[in-house]
Amino acid sequence: MTANVAEEKTPAVPVWNDRAVSVSERVDALVGAMTLREKIAQLYGVWVGASDEGGDVAPHQHAMEEAVDLDVLLPAGLGQLTRPFGTAPVDPALGALSLMRSQARIAAENRFGIPALAHEECLAGFAAWGATAYPVPLSWGATFDPHLVRRMAAAIGRDMRSVGVHQGLAPVLDVVRDARWGRVEETIGEDPYLVATVGTAYVQGLESTGIVATLKHFVGYSASRAGRNLAPSSVGPRERADVLLPPFEMAVREGGARSVMHAYTDLDGIPAAADEDLLTGLLRDTWGFDGTVVADYFGIAFLTTLHAIAGDWADAAGAALRAGVDVELPTVKTFGTPLEEAVTDGRVPETLIDRALRRVLTQKTALGLLDADWTPLPPALTGADLDTPDTLRGSIDLDSPANRALARTLAEEAVVLLSNDGILPLTAPRRIALLGPNADEPTAVLGCYSFPQHIGVHHPHSPLGIELPTLRDTLTAEFPDARFTTAPGTGIDDGDTSGIPEAVRAARDADIAVVVLGDRAGLFGRGTSGEGCDAESLALPGAQQQLLDALLDTGTPLVTVLLAGRPYALGRAADESAAIVQAFFPGEEGTHAIAGILSGRLNPSGRLPVSVPRTPGAQPTTYLGPRLAHVNNVSSIDPTPAFPFGHGLTYTTFHWTDLAVDHHEAPTDGAFTLALTIRNTGRRPGTETVQLYLHDPVASVVQPVQRLIGYTRLTLDPGQAQRLHVTVPADLASFTGRDGQRITEPGTLELRLASSSTQPHLTARVTLTGPQRHVDHTRHLHAEFVVGQEPVARA
Repeated sequence: MTANVAEEKTPAVPVWNDRAVSVSERVDALVGAMTLREKIAQLYGVWVGASDEGGDVAPHQHAMEEAVDLDVLLPAGLGQLTRPFGTAPVDPALGALSLMRSQARIAAENRFGIPALAHEECLAGFAAWGATAYPVPLSWGATFDPHLVRRMAAAIGRDMRSVGVHQGLAPVLDVVRDARWGRVEETIGEDPYLVATVGTAYVQGLESTGIVATLKHFVGYSASRAGRNLAPSSVGPRERADVLLPPFEMAVREGGARSVMHAYTDLDGIPAAADEDLLTGLLRDTWGFDGTVVADYFGIAFLTTLHAIAGDWADAAGAALRAGVDVELPTVKTFGTPLEEAVTDGRVPETLIDRALRRVLTQKTALGLLDADWTPLPPALTGADLDTPDTLRGSIDLDSPANRALARTLAEEAVVLLSNDGILPLTAPRRIALLGPNADEPTAVLGCYSFPQHIGVHHPHSPLGIELPTLRDTLTAEFPDARFTTAPGTGIDDGDTSGIPEAVRAARDADIAVVVLGDRAGLFGRGTSGEGCDAESLALPGAQQQLLDALLDTGTPLVTVLLAGRPYALGRAADESAAIVQAFFPGEEGTHAIAGILSGRLNPSGRLPVSVPRTPGAQPTTYLGPRLAHVNNVSSIDPTPAFPFGHGLTYTTFHWTDLAVDHHEAPTDGAFTLALTIRNTGRRPGTETVQLYLHDPVASVVQPVQRLIGYTRLTLDPGQAQRLHVTVPADLASFTGRDGQRITEPGTLELRLASSSTQPHLTARVTLTGPQRHVDHTRHLHAEFVVGQEPVARA
């Protein structure tokens, strides 16, 4: 009897909290128990900032949002917390404590005990104060090394997870179509296969730690007219299918991404946030995506304010829900009272609310947020004294030695040597003139979504939180016996030429001059690169070209170093500089990498993920164009780049020989197998990036002259040779045909094995035979590279 009484007093675990019940049953039970207001509350976020004292998070006030009263909102629940760490400088341990206490409050104040899902930016590292600032995505592309990017993403994910974050708003999978666009630094490059493979690796790394990766921006954002942020995108269905969509397709299929963020832009008059064919028809019904679609910040409201396809907030909310958007970010606006009233008066069916809610709750269930034993305590605070917050300050390290080592390796692989007349590596120079506006600027290595440039600039009295050695710091350490003279010459974009004479005098008095030029990352006009910092042309900002030309006139050998977020035309310097080193915002360890390459301690191995233009006004153009997009006799504009996609020099030489093709013919559902030998014929170890391009001489619709379909990195010692075998499925020759379906068609192809898009070494001419064949998203996506019998670095 006593036992029975005890059993009766033990409260039953609600179905939605019971891990023994299937996820779908748990979610269905919870949806059925919720009121309309409680349902909608799970579909929006609130932008907050963690407390640097460890107290509750506080709503963040923004010019585009109204004040939020958590006391009013929380009894109904809350779907997401927006950027608790990425809103203001906060000690990581106290931020974790603040988030923990806020999550406890959120769960306690709603009937079902559901905590919020916390998301953060992580484009080039966890965007939190004191966290490692890794190289920007354009540098990831320059490595041509998905495996290394996967390791970096896993490190980022572990740090985020340790302090209670669940979702990361990365990677950016937009393919560069116009380098004037300010967000080029956030992209991986101008080739869809490179973007797809490197971006998918990032997704795999982030998801391996339990962090929800968010693919953005779906789709067409980077194809805006004139490279202007949020401008309309003029993209035909084939360009969308064959250039813009493949990175997202691969990241969904192979990466396991659990979230997608819609783009701001419209394609042919249809905003992405209201495009049911895109967000439901293609993404879910065709590709099988079963995660959540989240709004880019304020993107649903933009359906009213910018796109003017919705008359009020309720119409905007209904349009987004119908299209397939599940969560409004960064804060409640259209999905709050306007949506509730629209459901009540019949304008928006409640079934759309339930559809989105099921996706949100399914994800929260998978994250353990609905489990009966869920705790708000993050792993990093386990065992800590939570009652005395001051003792926690400084106890969590988000910039560990292991992180910095990984950031340095990534930077080392990303730096690209564009040209070299033999002056590099430098051998014991006695007098070095270190010139230019980025030579002694700590933040010159950071992109716009790094915490110091994104948030820290609004808090000038707060320390940076990470060590950022300047190039002056690392070069003086690299060359301890040299005498350095420094002069900025000009600012990044101030146009001031008054300092050029001083820089010229310093160059004339030196054995070697190193000029460090490029960008200042920022947002919405605060920088020369970054979101909302679009360029009218690809001329160097400000008076930097004038400085560069004046230094060339001195006759002193000039090494040009670029710390930038996009490629720039360099005028006569492209031919007259003794050497040119390109680094795309290489992160907190980037100057160590550059110094090592200048000294020869490191052998450069980076390759260009975007073409470097010869002239500043020949935009938009990328290597991925048909014949009429290249130089011809029907236009006076020559878009030929100074340095092409895939280009990069090393301090050694390679010889490519002995191409063999097993069979020169294969059916349209078959494959070709090639083999070649690569030998390091120089005196130093080095890495060759083997790039495989496909050229289709005659196709039923216009094709690019060539496109990248595979690549691998091959590291060889002096004199060492390796036999490389490559299997190329016929599916890699597929494209979108006249009827809008993806096809592989019979005909002759060229498979070009190259060290850049303009430097083929060996070419196999092969033929596809048999009938035209339709293929879909289940097609082969990769060529297979094998050294001997062991697979290597398949991309």
